[in-house]
Amino acid sequence: MFDYLKETIKAYQDRDPAARSALEVYLLYPGVRAVMRHRRAHWCWTHNLKFLGRAISQRTRKKTGIEIHPGATIGRRLVIDHGMGVVIGETAEIGDDVLLYQCVTLGGTGKDHGKRHPTIGNNVLIGSGAKVLGPFKVGDNSRIASNAVVLSEVPANSTAVGVPAHIARIAGERTDFASRVDQISVADPVVQELCALRSRVIDLEQQLSAKEKEN
Repeated sequence: MFDYLKETIKAYQDRDPAARSALEVYLLYPGVRAVMRHRRAHWCWTHNLKFLGRAISQRTRKKTGIEIHPGATIGRRLVIDHGMGVVIGETAEIGDDVLLYQCVTLGGTGKDHGKRHPTIGNNVLIGSGAKVLGPFKVGDNSRIASNAVVLSEVPANSTAVGVPAHIARIAGERTDFASRVDQISVADPVVQELCALRSRVIDLEQQLSAKEKEN
């Protein structure tokens, strides 16, 4: 347990430039507390002490804002940055060296039975607000963009973006989807509406001026 805690704290120091010391990470980072308590909750869950496991999980949720079901399987060196609003479902599986940001959900769609939640590979990054929903795998070394909604398998070494998510890059190469999406010159609908209103005002002023001349 001590080795597990030590390498978890080291992972936070490596990934978070704001982490100034191991003591600060241990005492003040809710993600560390949530993961360490989950290990106790998971032990209880797998030894048929399910009520106690859920009690530990719910108390951790109250204290940290991070809800990890005691049935979830978590690998080594998981980093939950900020952490508030993170939800990890019962049958979720998380590999080693994974980084989750705030408001991430590893959940289900309500349509599946048994294995209902995703399997996250090693060295995966999931951005803030992303939702990964369903019993599929997110491959090793993949990246999921903030606020993406992932509903199907993500290959290894790829980047998923959008709602619903599409694969924008695989092994550093842009996909056809990324080529079709212009994220730089996207029209602003508010600006378009203001321009239309201005054009309408000019048209009405011209009509009013013409009426005044007739009178």
